Amino acid sequence: MMEVINGNKPVTFEKNVFLSEILGARLSVKGHVVDGKLNDFVIVETGRLPEVTHLYITRKFGRPPLVIPWNLVADWSSKKIDINNGDLNNYINNAAEEKILLKDYILDKKVLDVEGREVEVVYDIKLVEVNGRLLVSEVDLSKYGRLRRVGLKGLANLIYKNEDISEQIISWTYIQPLPEHISSFKGNIKLNVLKEKLSDMHPVDLADILEELEPEQRVDIIDNLELEHASDTLEEIDPNVQRDIVIALTKEKAAKLINDMTPAQAADILAVLPSDERDIIVSMLDAENQEKVKANLEQQEENIINFTTLSFLTFTPKQTVGEALEIYRKTAKDKDVITYLYVLDEESKLAGVVDIKEVLMAEDNFLLLDIMTDIVITLNEDDNLSEAIEMFKRYDLRAIPVVNDEDKVLGVLTSRDMLNLKHRFLE
Repeated sequence: MMEVINGNKPVTFEKNVFLSEILGARLSVKGHVVDGKLNDFVIVETGRLPEVTHLYITRKFGRPPLVIPWNLVADWSSKKIDINNGDLNNYINNAAEEKILLKDYILDKKVLDVEGREVEVVYDIKLVEVNGRLLVSEVDLSKYGRLRRVGLKGLANLIYKNEDISEQIISWTYIQPLPEHISSFKGNIKLNVLKEKLSDMHPVDLADILEELEPEQRVDIIDNLELEHASDTLEEIDPNVQRDIVIALTKEKAAKLINDMTPAQAADILAVLPSDERDIIVSMLDAENQEKVKANLEQQEENIINFTTLSFLTFTPKQTVGEALEIYRKTAKDKDVITYLYVLDEESKLAGVVDIKEVLMAEDNFLLLDIMTDIVITLNEDDNLSEAIEMFKRYDLRAIPVVNDEDKVLGVLTSRDMLNLKHRFLE
């Protein structure tokens, strides 16, 4: 069992198997083998990887097949699948019509490239169990896969022992959604992009693809790109995914990629890493680059209180729109923050915020309490500059209040000031 941290959420890969290795597995109920063998899987395409929803079980002596929900599986291996429900009659004649059967509909289908040209044939399919869900992860187009499928894995190992077949095993994330009318006899599967075309893709487009892949696949692609292309692509990836990739790479490879960036871009990526990982990579950078990256990191760690303004507008919930507008006209010209009106309760705690546009469109007799937003995006007094910049990028606000643990406003950060600070980072 392997665990990968994806953002803050652990992803547990429990088992994996090729379809050819599990077809024919015996059915058992609560540990007791019964009449039935796995003939196929029913899948649905609801996420980026198809998910197995049912087992398609055939039985001897003309007995009707069973279609058993995957969530009843208590344990499984390539030899046996054990379910925890003994009443098989509930699954008789539960036909799999109008559903996608993995072996029947996908095996031996032609794989077409983005222009519709034939690339290869699907000889096998890899499945992986992730947090209890069985997902279709890859299709095997290799001749090795064809031999393994017909039970000649030993011969395949002898023939292909010195050959790299990884290029012919393709992640399902390269596959376009299946044709609407695919069946046993018609419909091919089509690629979103050919692996050999990755080096020609713009870093922004390649980053979108990498974010959808499994962790090992991301690292594999980054490792095989030219240094400059890999570095540019890494810059475009979501920070949580950046963190996973950089941690998974060797320190030498990570340092080479980060060394190829500007100091500000390098600091942005290093800032999301654990401090021990970050320090090791920084120590491996070129001497000149190392000092600039350290300076950027130190600036990003500065406390945001040093950059807040106290020149903003505050009101009480019971003030009317008319009263607020009258005060606004008299005082706004001297304030740094005029886009938002901050509403404080009797204890001077932040109760809500109102955009000035909402105030201008409201009736004069309305209370600010009635038109304010009471769920306010805020920063904490202990947050640093890097976290503040990320909040502005995420929510696209013109100003964000900084509060203490008692929700009292200590100051307001403006997007204008954050932009200026970004420009001051050493390049």
